[in-house]
Amino acid sequence: MLHPRPLLSLVLSALSLCGFAKGKQSAQLTLFVGTYTEDSPSEGIYVFHFNQETGHFSLRSSAKAGNPSFVVLSPNGNRLYAVSEFNDGRQGAYSFDYNPTTGRLSNPTFVSTKASDRLGDPENRPGSDPCNLYTDGHCLITANYSGGDISAFKLDKQGRLHGTAQQTRFIGRDSAAVSHIHCGLPTPEGKYFLVTDLGNDRIHRFNFVPNGTEILTNPQVVYEVKRGEGPRHITFDKGGKHLYLINELGGTCVVMRYNDGKLTEIQTLMADEGGGRGSADIHISPDGKYLYTSHRLKKDGIAIFSINPQTGLLTKVGYQLTGLHPRNFAITPNGKYLLVACRDNNTIQIFERNANTGLLADTGKRINLGKPVCLVLRKY
Repeated sequence: MLHPRPLLSLVLSALSLCGFAKGKQSAQLTLFVGTYTEDSPSEGIYVFHFNQETGHFSLRSSAKAGNPSFVVLSPNGNRLYAVSEFNDGRQGAYSFDYNPTTGRLSNPTFVSTKASDRLGDPENRPGSDPCNLYTDGHCLITANYSGGDISAFKLDKQGRLHGTAQQTRFIGRDSAAVSHIHCGLPTPEGKYFLVTDLGNDRIHRFNFVPNGTEILTNPQVVYEVKRGEGPRHITFDKGGKHLYLINELGGTCVVMRYNDGKLTEIQTLMADEGGGRGSADIHISPDGKYLYTSHRLKKDGIAIFSINPQTGLLTKVGYQLTGLHPRNFAITPNGKYLLVACRDNNTIQIFERNANTGLLADTGKRINLGKPVCLVLRKY
């Protein structure tokens, strides 16, 4: 008969091992990387293990695709979508089956975003240069930069692309403006869908019905910035009360109060420190305390802001230099690391993040691959 004390010891040891295994598993993330393949050693999309406790990484798989610059994972984690960023007839969107166990992408499906050319408008082809995408598992929406429009695709029950897109074009606010759509995302309550228009210096709002006959309806202009600012990417805070916008050309960050589809500007401050007119991405730390923006072309780096928890207003607290042409970046769910896609250095730079100050420190670790653009982190 086993004595109670040794039995208790065995039980505690087993529980300890289970906790260790669980902790080890929770530290493991999957990193999806979208790249440019034109004039690049990259062949498409790359999938890595990334440990959010140690910063260690390893390649799991890759999949061939043409200029899959931006990627997004379905909510259930079984499908990966990517744009095909071209303007010569090859533009469109991919869907891949994703196997979390093997880390492999398979069964690619491609649907074009190309629509019939607009007469008299040879430089602004519909569906051209899709540069960002969104999915909720029911639909896929691409923002088409050169096309000046968006494409909304319905997904089948397996989440695969099929059929043609609902296409919505935007007209210039005056004779000098050409629409350039850069990104879109739903509002926190899911009632509306917001789209940034860099060429028209506007944010458009749609009624959003992912399962509807028409996914996006009733477009309206809900915000206009000063001419030449170039709104690019947007993000909401955790409570959904504030929207943050980074302007690509002006280099400014705008804070807006959000309420039932309405946007009210409450603060604008300079984020870019180099005047490169190439501000790019914007994200909030998982704890909701800090906001980060990326900037290219001069003094390439990441601007760092603290967020006032009561008002949502920003205070600039730092600026971290990075490699060349930082496009998209991502923060690990535990907030410990910030990864930056430095396109022109052919590398992903890994920074450790100070949770108390929000500041970044270069770890010296690099994931080297051709022209990385978009980084998506998900729990393993």
